[in-house]
Amino acid sequence: MPNHPLTLLEPRLRSLLPAMLYASVWVEPIPERLIQVFEHLRTLRRMLGDYVPRFVAETPPTPGLARSAWQEGTLMFTDLAGFTTLMDAHADDHATDQVLNVLNSYFAQMVEIISKSGGNLLEWTGDAMLVQFPADGERNDTALAVRAGLRMQRAMKQFNQLATPQGVISLGMRIGLHRGRFIAADIGTPKRMEYVLLGEAVQATKYAEGAGEVGRVCLSQAALHAVEGLYRCELLNDGYALVCDDLAEQALGEYDIAPTKRRQAGGFLLDRSVAALVHEIEEMLNTTEPLASFLPVSVLRLLVETAAQRKVPPQWLQLPVIYMNLSGISDAPEYLDPDEEPLLIKAYSRIFALINAAVETSGGILKNVTYDKSGSNILIHFGVTGAHVDDGLRAAQTALAIQKLVEQSPALHFRRYQQRIRCKIGLAYGPAFAAEIGEPRGRREFNLLGDVVNTAARLMAAAEQGQILLEASLQQLIDQQLPCVDLGTISLKGKVSPTPIFSLHPAN
Repeated sequence: MPNHPLTLLEPRLRSLLPAMLYASVWVEPIPERLIQVFEHLRTLRRMLGDYVPRFVAETPPTPGLARSAWQEGTLMFTDLAGFTTLMDAHADDHATDQVLNVLNSYFAQMVEIISKSGGNLLEWTGDAMLVQFPADGERNDTALAVRAGLRMQRAMKQFNQLATPQGVISLGMRIGLHRGRFIAADIGTPKRMEYVLLGEAVQATKYAEGAGEVGRVCLSQAALHAVEGLYRCELLNDGYALVCDDLAEQALGEYDIAPTKRRQAGGFLLDRSVAALVHEIEEMLNTTEPLASFLPVSVLRLLVETAAQRKVPPQWLQLPVIYMNLSGISDAPEYLDPDEEPLLIKAYSRIFALINAAVETSGGILKNVTYDKSGSNILIHFGVTGAHVDDGLRAAQTALAIQKLVEQSPALHFRRYQQRIRCKIGLAYGPAFAAEIGEPRGRREFNLLGDVVNTAARLMAAAEQGQILLEASLQQLIDQQLPCVDLGTISLKGKVSPTPIFSLHPAN
């Protein structure tokens, strides 16, 4: 159909239109169909804007073009205690609605408090959150973060007594704050981008959370210094401090900034001729494509097909998970000269792109890059948007491919920093809950939660550099295809009994 009005735009529309709409507009490109395409893209753009951090939504990069900048401010890391117990309590009845209602009630309230307090939710890490309070030269960002943390802890009271089939359980939260400088970067390829933070400030924030207590806000030394004299604090070891919540309700208040709803301006169709509609579709594509590149391809497809309902159906699944740690890059910024920073971002972009390609080749999903005390963590899973009978084997083969990619990666050579990029990997197989979590019409994300993710993460933590550890369920799935060495048992956090573990090696 050489005279089709969407001929030039068709390659860009393939991945962004639902199958039925794509077919109907191609066989019948009348104004009514073109309007449907425009309205779908407008809805999808709004959804994608809610899936990425505020900075990315407001100033999306050119897909595939790496960019980075030093930023200063206060970082908050939160961790939810008791969620695994909640998941286990509903594992038998697979009560997706009950679990999702609790999750979304929790996250919606926390995200609203963060937004009203001047914060920017950067990333979900399972049930944890990383939040940024930017320095703006006018407000004390650490004071804003402390006040947000106190509000969040007060809001947790409604999750103290949750009824489940296994009895009443309680959810709690730890919050850690640190103030410092870090690099924010967009890395990847035009097909898949990722927003990452680099620098010691990110790791220091996680240390602050780990040093704290459930129900409290814990400050690093730098954060404590920034709010000295503003709050009463209990000093802990190693310079950490817990904020004492002795503020009156009126003194703390509900927000520090006027609440706003983050929305990109929607387009309006005044001229409904075919030529005008095609022009508006192209303009909408120009703002949608950069945001779409920040989602895994299969997750993007899921959002595209469910955009009309604006809801991704939750589901319980049995699947394999890879949890890996990538070290050697995250701590480099502190040692680099300014002219070396683009080289570091290029190196990070390269290894991320290759790892993501290995995952997509096997039909998996690279969920995201998160931040750890010892580098960057990457969650990878299989069987969420399209299950295969051999997903366990695919996961194991992908882990081996990633291990080889990292081993073959060039070392980082800078004037004051020389380091090899290294990785360690944990593999697990078990039940998980896949759902869109967050605010139903605001900041949210498609996420995977469950004990299988925790087990893979703890196996990764127990592994040595360059090693792949897996638990017995996955070992049994691949026993006939790939060699595994029995390493006995180890004690993993949250497990009552010792866990049998194996190391994975390439086939001869």
